[in-house]
Parts: sequence; C-alpha cells; structure tokens
Amino acid sequence: MPADLLEHARAAKGFMPHDEGLALFRHASASVGLGPVLEVGTYCGKSAIYLGAAAREAGGPQAVVFTVDHHRGSEENQAGWEHHDATLVDVELGLMDTMPVFRRTIALAGLEDQVVAVVGRSTTVSAHWRTPLSMLFIDGGHAEVHAQNDYTGWAPWLMSDGLLVIHDVFPDPANGGRPPYDVYLRALASGDFEEVDVVGSLRVLRRTGGDAGDAVS
Repeated sequence: MPADLLEHARAAKGFMPHDEGLALFRHASASVGLGPVLEVGTYCGKSAIYLGAAAREAGGPQAVVFTVDHHRGSEENQAGWEHHDATLVDVELGLMDTMPVFRRTIALAGLEDQVVAVVGRSTTVSAHWRTPLSMLFIDGGHAEVHAQNDYTGWAPWLMSDGLLVIHDVFPDPANGGRPPYDVYLRALASGDFEEVDVVGSLRVLRRTGGDAGDAVS
C-alpha cells in the first residue's frame, strides 16, 4: 500500500485493525479493475482509505469505491453505548453526524476522485442499485436485521467471481456480536459463495454461483 495513504489510514478515526485494512487493500486491488467496489458502513472513512488506495493504484474509470451510510451512526455509536464518540454529535440536532469527518478524511488523503459517498439508508439505496460490483464489503449496522438486510440487498449485485467481504465475524460470541457471523454462515450455506481468505475478524468469500442481478439465498 502506498506510504502516503498508509499514513492517512493509520491516522483516520475508526475501528479497522491495520492487518485487516491491508487485506481490504489487497483484495480490492485484485478486484477494482473489473468493476466498482462498494462498502456498506462508512463511519469516518478509515476503511474507505484502504479501498480507495486500491482504486487509485488501479486507475481508470472503473476504479471507483462507493461507500454507503446514513452517517447518523450505528446502534453501538449512540449515546450510552460502548463506541459512542461525543465529538461526532451535531449539537444543534442532537444527532450523530460522521459525514463532515468522513469528507475531511478523504480530502486529506487525496481520494475524492476514487471514493464516492452515497448518503442514505442501506435498504433504500440497495433497492435502487443496478450496477454489477467486483467487491462488496459489509460493515454496516451490526443488529441482526441490519446485517441481514445488507446481505439481502447488496450481495445479488456481485458479479460472478466477485468478492464478498464481511467484517467483525466472531465465531466465539464472547469476542463480539453474532449478526455478522450469521451473515457469513448464511452466505456459505447458500452454496453461492466459497471462503478464500481469513484475516482477523475479516472473512473473504468469492461468488461461485449466479451473476450480478441474480438472487442469493
């Protein structure tokens, strides 16, 4: 990964461990030339730097990362929860707003041409999405309903041999919440995906059944 973007990735606010971020970069580098990469769950843009670095290295019009988020924070980001950051609250509205920090993060990294913010709820945006994806990174809300909806809404748009990457997959419930692990098991049980890499809590699966636009189980 380029040294300048490595520095920005390390400095950015977020929860992506560095080894897992480098795995994102590596897999995105092998995918982004075939079609856009899409991330569900932007937060402040840390993981988008790893993905955007791959797009910058690849170059060309196909090398784009879309990152989808309503920027009001997931359940665990709200006041009173473990991962709440009071500096991200819009004082006037009393609501989380990660968008300004994300925009500054991506601008400072020089990735505004490669990383495109899509602001809205995942279910709303996915219902209107029709572009084949070379890689899908699911790291949105970790409640069961949100994790399952992210898979249901976005996985069908992976092209054949495209990569499905799921974050915070913990087989042992003592280490983290179950919904991402449940999505991982669902994808494997569908018969449409096979696992190709494991780095920390990151699981990387390749689509082996169907093509973009085909439903997944």
